[in-house]
Amino acid sequence: MENQYYTLIEKQDFFEIIENKFGELAIFIDARKDSPINPMLEYDGKNTALLKRDGKIAVKLEGINGETGSVLAESEFVMIVEINGETVERTYAVPVDTVEEFSFKGRQTRADELERIKSKQEIIEAFGAVKIWKNGAK
Repeated sequence: MENQYYTLIEKQDFFEIIENKFGELAIFIDARKDSPINPMLEYDGKNTALLKRDGKIAVKLEGINGETGSVLAESEFVMIVEINGETVERTYAVPVDTVEEFSFKGRQTRADELERIKSKQEIIEAFGAVKIWKNGAK
């Protein structure tokens, strides 16, 4: 029984964003394990984006070029290209949501990782509780 009780944010140090002749963007990042589930990209309108791959891993993209940022802010979707060296592992389209700030609260575990402990309700749901008993002194 494997339950994930936290979300990990991995910082992507180097990434490329390219634009085609139609004004569409593709973001090249390092490949992650497993395929994404309902991914989306949050962009703060400045120089940072957060690719939420699934309920377990998000990828933080810092240092987005200002010229690229203006195109990203206008995009409804971008293509994510996950590569391993020169080999493309997977490609997928993600919707872009421009936010004022990221709602992530957590603690830094390493220079390139942040961890958010899930809420009590999220743990109860992940555990699959069917009954809850209140205990202790009244």
